[in-house]
Amino acid sequence: MTQTPSDIARGVLETESKALNQLGQDLPQDFDAAIDELLAIPGRVIVSGMGKSGHVAGKIAATLASTGTPAQVVHPGEASHGDLGMITPNDAVILISNSGETRELSDMIGHCARFSVPLIAMTKRPGSTLAKAADHLLLMPDAPEACSIGMAPTTSTTMAMAMGDALAVALMNCRGFDRERFLAFHPGGTLGAQLLRVSAVMHRGDELPTVTKETPMSETLLVMSQKGFGVAAMVNSGKLAGIITDGDLRRNMDGLMDRTAGEVATRTPLITRPDTLLTEALGIMNKTKRTVLMVVEEDHTLVGLLHIHDVLRAGVA
Repeated sequence: MTQTPSDIARGVLETESKALNQLGQDLPQDFDAAIDELLAIPGRVIVSGMGKSGHVAGKIAATLASTGTPAQVVHPGEASHGDLGMITPNDAVILISNSGETRELSDMIGHCARFSVPLIAMTKRPGSTLAKAADHLLLMPDAPEACSIGMAPTTSTTMAMAMGDALAVALMNCRGFDRERFLAFHPGGTLGAQLLRVSAVMHRGDELPTVTKETPMSETLLVMSQKGFGVAAMVNSGKLAGIITDGDLRRNMDGLMDRTAGEVATRTPLITRPDTLLTEALGIMNKTKRTVLMVVEEDHTLVGLLHIHDVLRAGVA
């Protein structure tokens, strides 16, 4: 019976899933030692491989660099023509080769031995040239490739990619790499937006529509109109004491202009803190169907105003 494309896809994913499960169950014995080595070096992690392993090396280096471990890729071909100078005794090298006999890696292996650069090998053959030369061996399971001819790098590159993630996350945790540092490395795009704090986009100072409880509603309406947020924050000695919204105006239409802000304001406004993640603030807005949050410190001092348009401009939603 001829397999459908969906049948083939399921087979590929099952083959690779089994290999990853085996890798997790039989984690290389040198993994902890490799982590200790990478934590100890004062320089960078150099990652390299040839062909598909080279593409995997690029992803591993990028993940390491973005999570607190300085790293870069050195192409083995270019290394033999001068780029070996990029690798110093302060660095450590991760070489990826499924067979462990990739001849293009020989000059890098020799360079590491000559200058005592720590070498971490990622291969499935413990008796290979690469494995024997390594200071630390990350031995991969001898799992079948997922392609129909059993030769195209599929399962092997998936496992190498996963091992790179395991290294990066372990190093990240050991270094105490937190959200703030992650944000510093990801200022743009969706990731950066998701890690922004309310303080990064909130309105503050003269932009805030503030009144006191004694402010006549005629003046309060003027403040609401001038500041353009559709609300007014009622403050007492700098602390938030209430909020006046369009809803409060509608509920107090009868004799509104004869009242003061204190007589109209809602005394329990929705608030957030300056260090709240924008994603969390947006969750509050969505849940309560509000477009504005007042931003206060722990002692209820008013320090800002967050409008949903600010969240949208930041790229969170």
